[in-house]
Amino acid sequence: MVALNDRESGKLMRRIPLSRRSHVTGFQPLDGEAIEHESALERDFVMLAQFADAGATVRSQPITIRFDAEGQSRRYTPDFHVAWSDGRSELVEIKYRADLRAQWQRLRPAFAAARRVAVQDGGRFRIVTESGIRGPLLDHARRLLPLRGAPLDTAVAEQAMMAARSLAEPTFGAIVSAASQDRVQALGAVWRLLARGALVADLSRPVAFDTVVRAS
Repeated sequence: MVALNDRESGKLMRRIPLSRRSHVTGFQPLDGEAIEHESALERDFVMLAQFADAGATVRSQPITIRFDAEGQSRRYTPDFHVAWSDGRSELVEIKYRADLRAQWQRLRPAFAAARRVAVQDGGRFRIVTESGIRGPLLDHARRLLPLRGAPLDTAVAEQAMMAARSLAEPTFGAIVSAASQDRVQALGAVWRLLARGALVADLSRPVAFDTVVRAS
C-alpha cells in the first residue's frame, strides 16, 4: 500500500459520476486560501471546520492511496486532510448517507486503506455525512463567519462583556438589554462578540433570548 502526496502523484482530479444528486463545484475561502470542493456537502464541511477551529488547515484531495483489493490494484483519494490547531490530524471522506449505503461494498476496502495510512501518520480517518455536518452549528457558522471581521462598536462591546461577567444569569437577552438602549446596535455587538469567540454559548442549539451566554 502506497500513499502519494500532491507532488508525487502530479495533478490529481476526481471524476464526478453523474447521479441523482446534483454536484456543486467551487472554492470555499479559508484564511485567505481557496479550498476546492465538489459538492454542497463538502462546501458545508469546510465552512464548519473553519467555524469550529479558526486555526485549522484544510487541504482538498491531499493524497492518493494505492492499495490491493481482490487481487486488483486500486487508488483512492480522500476528500480532505484537516490539521486541527490542537495537533490532531485527520483524513476525511464526505458522503451523503444514501450514497454511502449504496456504495459501501465498493468503498470499504478504500476506507480501510485510508484508515491504515492515517494511523501510520499519527492521525485518523473519518467518514462524515450530512448528519454530522448539517444542523444548528452549521446555521450559526453561516451567520457568524461573515461577522468575524465586521466592525464592532467598542463602547457597546465593553458593556456587553461587562454584563456577561457580572450578571448572575447572563442570557443572550439580558446581555443585549444591558449593552445599549439601541436594541439593533446591541444585537449587532453581541452577535459579533459571539462570532469572535469573546462571548460563548452552546451553538449546537439555536440561540434564543434565554440562551446562556458567558465571557470566554
